[in-house]
Amino acid sequence: MKSNPIRTSVIGSYPFPGWLELASTQLDRFGPDDLAELQRDAVVAALHDQVAAGLDVVTDGEQTRLDFNLSFYGHIRGIAMESASPRRFGPPAHDQRGRHAIVAPLEAPSGLGAVAEFRRLSGLVGEGTPKAGVTLKASVPGPYTLSGRLVPNPEVGCADRWAVAEALLPIVRRELEELVAAGCTEISVDEPSMSCYAHREDPARFVDLFNRTVATVAGRTRVCTHLCFGNYKARAVGPRRIAPMFPAFLSFHCDEMHVEMASREFAELPLIADIAARMDVAVGVIDVKSYYIETPEDVASRIRACLAHVPAERLVVAPDCGLSQTARWAARRKLDAMVAGARIVRRELGLA
Repeated sequence: MKSNPIRTSVIGSYPFPGWLELASTQLDRFGPDDLAELQRDAVVAALHDQVAAGLDVVTDGEQTRLDFNLSFYGHIRGIAMESASPRRFGPPAHDQRGRHAIVAPLEAPSGLGAVAEFRRLSGLVGEGTPKAGVTLKASVPGPYTLSGRLVPNPEVGCADRWAVAEALLPIVRRELEELVAAGCTEISVDEPSMSCYAHREDPARFVDLFNRTVATVAGRTRVCTHLCFGNYKARAVGPRRIAPMFPAFLSFHCDEMHVEMASREFAELPLIADIAARMDVAVGVIDVKSYYIETPEDVASRIRACLAHVPAERLVVAPDCGLSQTARWAARRKLDAMVAGARIVRRELGLA
């Protein structure tokens, strides 16, 4: 199902360079061509770090997204963007991100922007930036996760979060279809909200929503999904247990399921065998919530522990989550160690 055993991958996001963060506070000073250059250069920087590490799968680092979800809302009609967060001071938490009102039926006639991102990344590859054989992955939040920061409005048919997710489903599905048409061979439909709330919602209902979202692209591209427990400012938002998701989530129609493990000291690791019986399993072997920099041998030891439960040909290794909440200097070193650790184990198994 994948190109090589113990494949090394990433979730999607990567830290912004400092100059990009500074520029983002002064966007009104730039012309459209300046902004396009900013975006391109930021992707070049993120791509460089991933390729230098030697990853098998790379992304654009989500460098052109203002925020994991916020940039997508900017493409959707029917939303009144909140002008100020409800809480600006004190320790960081999800309530500082705010929510946005639905004021009309949701639609995105020009898509969600992920296709343009993929084409920009593909163009850089065409210039010979990455090594031969690297896989390009696009990441798109699924409809349930995307619904999380929208306030339901019964007057436009969005009575609760489930209804909002249903309204977003065809928009997300169309974006996935357009990515496939653009030549994207690997797409991660990220649904961390499903894993965060599987303990209190019907997990079978999540499965149905996910499977309908990917129905038109499954079998036409490699479909992945990312399940974690929240990472805003390195803070979790849900009970960090996989068990409530199973066995329902094993019925996801995807080729690869990613689970957060490193930050949980590999609790519930035997459960990856259940995933690998149905699909490839991507295991988070790098803790993005910690500034301890894993060594290659740390990573190799973690991979060996995974191989006690799954065969090498089913295993993908990755960070626990996207790296956008990790300083770039640490993100680079962590990716370097992850790839080096995977190479150690590949050599041990005669796979190098």
